[in-house]
Amino acid sequence: MLVSWNTTNQCNLYCEHCYRDAGAKVEEELSTEEGKALIDEIVKAGFKIMIFSGGEPLMREDILELVDYASQKGLKPVFGTNGTLITLEMAQKLKKAGALAMGISLDSVDPEKHDRFRASPGSWEKAVEGMKNCKAAGLPFQIHTTVVEWNYDEVEQLTDFAVEIGAIAHHIFFLVPTGRAVNIEQESLRAEQYEKLLHRIMKKQKEVPIELKPTCAPQFMRIAKQMGMDLRFGRGCLAGISYCIISPKGDVQPCAYLNIPLGNVREVPFSEIWKNNPVLNELRTLNYKGGCGTCKYKEICGGCRARAYFYHDGDYMAEEPWCLYQGRKGY
Repeated sequence: MLVSWNTTNQCNLYCEHCYRDAGAKVEEELSTEEGKALIDEIVKAGFKIMIFSGGEPLMREDILELVDYASQKGLKPVFGTNGTLITLEMAQKLKKAGALAMGISLDSVDPEKHDRFRASPGSWEKAVEGMKNCKAAGLPFQIHTTVVEWNYDEVEQLTDFAVEIGAIAHHIFFLVPTGRAVNIEQESLRAEQYEKLLHRIMKKQKEVPIELKPTCAPQFMRIAKQMGMDLRFGRGCLAGISYCIISPKGDVQPCAYLNIPLGNVREVPFSEIWKNNPVLNELRTLNYKGGCGTCKYKEICGGCRARAYFYHDGDYMAEEPWCLYQGRKGY
């Protein structure tokens, strides 16, 4: 079980696809003490892995204190970061505080393309420097890539780059239209591209020594099974089942891209929201509609609930729109 806390809305970049629409710090972000209380509740709810994300989590002045606290409580602290603020000193401090791995965003092997997507000249070089600093500090890191039409053909090159620079994994995020990403919805992959890329990624997995994981593309579990591959992952879409996210102000939602407020941790303890919320409990039934409901792979896939929500007028139990299989199409 893993939980992601958007520790702040502050960010030093202004990426085109940001689900949080990050930039400036918002009022009433959780304080240090509230963050520690949240960590206590996360432990109580049975979570094991805690993702510190943002915005840019390294812009929180108390981030090392929070990581240290989470580690002391028995959680495994990891990060989702743009990597541009990871100096060698910061990497060493993160490791000492208990951070176990850094997820660093890199969207192209071409610095200019990455910088344009991230709206910040020099961000590619700074992210790569952050990776090198992690390696020098003995802090494991992985590369996170958001894939859209313009970098669709670069994915394997980015995997090769990840291997070359010493990353432990390459996680490929399939765009979901939420936050600022609604403005580039037309760039998201459609069903045929989606399926072809997942096959490419699974084929590449057989060729490289690091872990490859598509995210927000749960059909990779079906494809891996069809290809006779035995992955360590138990399921594709984890939203509300073994994963959720908390906003900078304490609002809980089923996943980063499924923007349904479930309650606020200032008003209801996180462990109670996780256990009792009706939306989460409905997601756990797996009673999906359409092709997802009849698909023999629904136990290991589940379809992307956030994409179903966006393309089916708020129906998060509807079928995944960008799937060629869905149990009924005979793909």
